[in-house]
Amino acid sequence: MPTPGDAILSPHTYADPDAMDTLFTALRRDDPVHRVEHPDYRPFWAVTKFADIQEVERQPDLFLNAPRTFLRTLAYEERARAATGGNPALLRSLVFMDAPDHAQYRKLTQAWFMPGRIKALEADIRQLAAEVIDDMADRGGACDFAADVVPYFPVRVIMRILGVPRCDEPLILQLTQEIFGSDDPDVQAARTMTASLADTVKVFSDYFRDLTAERRRNPSDDLATLFAHAEIDGRPMADHESVSYYILVATAGHDTTSSTTAGGLLALIENPDAQAQLRADLSLLPGAVDEMVRWVSPVRHFFRTATRDHELRGKAVRAGDSLMMCYPSANRDEEIFDDPFAFRIDRPANRHIAFGYGPHLCLGMHMARMEIRIFYEELLRRVASVELAGDPAWLASTNVGGLKRLPIRFTLA
Repeated sequence: MPTPGDAILSPHTYADPDAMDTLFTALRRDDPVHRVEHPDYRPFWAVTKFADIQEVERQPDLFLNAPRTFLRTLAYEERARAATGGNPALLRSLVFMDAPDHAQYRKLTQAWFMPGRIKALEADIRQLAAEVIDDMADRGGACDFAADVVPYFPVRVIMRILGVPRCDEPLILQLTQEIFGSDDPDVQAARTMTASLADTVKVFSDYFRDLTAERRRNPSDDLATLFAHAEIDGRPMADHESVSYYILVATAGHDTTSSTTAGGLLALIENPDAQAQLRADLSLLPGAVDEMVRWVSPVRHFFRTATRDHELRGKAVRAGDSLMMCYPSANRDEEIFDDPFAFRIDRPANRHIAFGYGPHLCLGMHMARMEIRIFYEELLRRVASVELAGDPAWLASTNVGGLKRLPIRFTLA
């Protein structure tokens, strides 16, 4: 019989929202800081309660991002060490960094993602949303919303910010999906360019190195130019860190927003009263967006590693122990959310933890909220009705997850 640890480790758990909710509800009740041991993985503690994740996140000196940030097998870590000269991760972006590097590297782009700066992009983002919905309208009243519509919106926004030309959209879209969907059998079967996650990272790296060289020759008003000329401690940013930063922005800024947008529509279809409420009053959209983010919780986990002994909810966490912060569980925590398994677009004080907490709070959260709000403003204005045309399917991924198929029928306004 599978153990809770087996379920946590299985990508297929995250492809079944009911199974995931059942698993984490039982753990929050019976063993909220759960020890997971398996021969294919280094052991860790699964942290499932909202308050406990906050306790970990607010103490970055006690709980480090490095050396373990994501759930990886021992075999994967060995391959990564061989490829990197000793590091168990293939990349070194913000999500892998601790003080003092984290603050220095975060500061490079922080101004780009603050509300004042992204407000200037609103007209461009609205135009990109309108283009995607135009394409949807041309499909004749039926489409796979998760596969054919929503991925193209955030990827175009991120490409606009990075300075990636539109002609490279298919490449960037495929690589981002391969980065985060590498566990899913459908993603594996659809691989046409790369055979493994390491290969995907290499293609990404080669592409962004070429873009960096181009921006050094021809600067522009984009993040590629910023990365090409960035300095850390008075020296040019190292090549590996530069490429890692590119990949973080390109992938995290795409997949999480795409997953939330698709999952939000499914929630509105399954909750027609909420959809009617939102259509009647679009001023509810900011709150609805946060409920979509809580509901989907696209980032399934991050890891932290203890620097010294610590007691967490009665469990003795030792120095060197790893902790897996289970965000979907925290966002269904009965002690924090009233009626947590209900989708409520007018949920008051929706203090979900889907964007993280503490110094590693998601750098792009304001951008993500604005993108989803603008997309739904355009969608609800253009689409009069929408219903399921088949069974939805979720990505089998322990890292970032969401819908991979959402067949719908729709009528235009």
